[in-house]
Amino acid sequence: MLDKLKKRRTQYALGKTLPVSQAQVDSLIREAIRLSPSSFNSQSSRAVILFGKESDKFWNITKEALRAVVPAADFEGTSKKIDSFASGAGTVLFYEDQEPVQALQTNFPLYAHNFPIWSEHSTGMAQLAVWTALADAGIGASLQHYHPLVDAEAGKAWNIPASWKLTAQMPFGSNEAGFAEKTFIDDEVRFRTHA
Repeated sequence: MLDKLKKRRTQYALGKTLPVSQAQVDSLIREAIRLSPSSFNSQSSRAVILFGKESDKFWNITKEALRAVVPAADFEGTSKKIDSFASGAGTVLFYEDQEPVQALQTNFPLYAHNFPIWSEHSTGMAQLAVWTALADAGIGASLQHYHPLVDAEAGKAWNIPASWKLTAQMPFGSNEAGFAEKTFIDDEVRFRTHA
């Protein structure tokens, strides 16, 4: 498992070519999310998997939402960044369904305040699982956060249930550039072991 985690890196230089079929990528994403843990086995994580023109549509929605809030003098850089995500083969939209979260809050009132937090943990684990699985298949990706700016338009475009809360977006595609060496802070700062 650790060798797979070592492959997971942020890739901004994406291309449209995938080393495996779209069907295989779709299956890989679904299985990674299906196998991800969730509190009380709530299975609250959801995903919308977009390929090709559907992925482009999402990044066009994002660009237009940003155009409304980014000063015109700064928009060129923003536009180029969004175009880099659109240059990939697809995008995963990660959601958390609030219905199972709210049901757990009702059924277990003692922990009610924790279930939204645990739902965030679930989506984070699903995102890492998908990102790692993509990297292991030779597919580059990065994790983006353009919600809530895009929520309403994305919801309309793909008929997203009102109970689904958008948590992240993951553009993916071929690795069109290498990776810089990854550095780590000192273990003494990060870890404590007591035995």
